[in-house]
Amino acid sequence: MQIDWAHFTPLSALSGGALIGVSSAMMILGVGRVAGISGVVGGLLPPRLNDALWRVAFLAGLLCAPAALFLWQSPIAPSFSTSGSVLAAAGALVGFGSRLGSGCTSGHGVCGLARLSPRSFVATATFMSVGFATVFVVRHLLG
Repeated sequence: MQIDWAHFTPLSALSGGALIGVSSAMMILGVGRVAGISGVVGGLLPPRLNDALWRVAFLAGLLCAPAALFLWQSPIAPSFSTSGSVLAAAGALVGFGSRLGSGCTSGHGVCGLARLSPRSFVATATFMSVGFATVFVVRHLLG
């Protein structure tokens, strides 16, 4: 394996990780809630008036941030090497897994590990192991 040094951006990756960490800490300290997207969206279905405002604000921030970035730099055209139906099926599987695992990768991996949650340690170890195995099978066994 070789690193593509022309596209290796450790500072932006470190900055992004720091922003995610600070944001999740602000969320747990300020609102007392975990910043896992599946839990945020799941709490809106059905909506509860006393609980919906922060959830809607959280989702609005997720949608507005890329729009704001678009104002400062030219967009990068996305490219997908698979069909829309495969992407939709993958999204449905991720949603199913998030419900089955009582949280998503951001909820367990970022927030749960920071809170030393045993359930999040198991969930994170599980999805990371399955991810590693999937990459190995797809790249080395299936070619």
